[in-house]
Amino acid sequence: MERTSITAEKRKEHGKGVARSLRREGKVPAVLYRGGKSEPIKLLKKEIAGLINNMSGEQVMVDLQFENGDKKLALLKDYQVDPVRGELLHTDFFEVLLTERVKVTVHVTTLGEPIGVKRDGGILQHTLREVEIECLPDRMPGKFEVDISALEIGQSVHVRDLKLEADIKMLNDPQDVIVTIIAPIAEEVAPAAEEAAAATEATAAAEPEVVKKGKKEEAAPAEEKGKGKTEEKGKGKKEK
Repeated sequence: MERTSITAEKRKEHGKGVARSLRREGKVPAVLYRGGKSEPIKLLKKEIAGLINNMSGEQVMVDLQFENGDKKLALLKDYQVDPVRGELLHTDFFEVLLTERVKVTVHVTTLGEPIGVKRDGGILQHTLREVEIECLPDRMPGKFEVDISALEIGQSVHVRDLKLEADIKMLNDPQDVIVTIIAPIAEEVAPAAEEAAAATEATAAAEPEVVKKGKKEEAAPAEEKGKGKTEEKGKGKKEK
């Protein structure tokens, strides 16, 4: 695992106003966690930003060098970035000891283009991008790499396929799927569209007949009613 050093200072100030002031000074507020306790610190923005940019998703051990000569080994736990400006706002570290086993999350990367995708038109699905392991800090892998170039449709890579050192314990289920290649899905769009169009035309053709028939049926009683009045009027005149 890669190991690097950055400058750190302890801080007593808290609050959003203090954090903004630190960022204007070219520093970033941070917290160092250890055994359920936390210690506020501040880091040089240039150094911590460079560390994060060079990590590329890998785990990196950091030597925090304090101004009084103290040095603490830590792992970057989390960091916050402004979604609009892209400015680094805050970082979290947790302190580790080389003699104590730790639980960490390690990124899984894939290498190569699967033959099932390149040759057969299959679809690559990423199911798991990180796994959790337990080991000593200096035995921690920066990332796991998986060669998927030989995968065909229907084949998968599982957690059990990852290569681990003897003193590393995998905490994920060995049966968990990391990546799999599935067959392409054929969609019959044209026939469905034709059926819908035919149904619409049939409905449109039937509607005028119903309307026409309805008007004719409604008119019939009116004609009969009018005819009845005429006959009655004429009969009355004749009787007189």
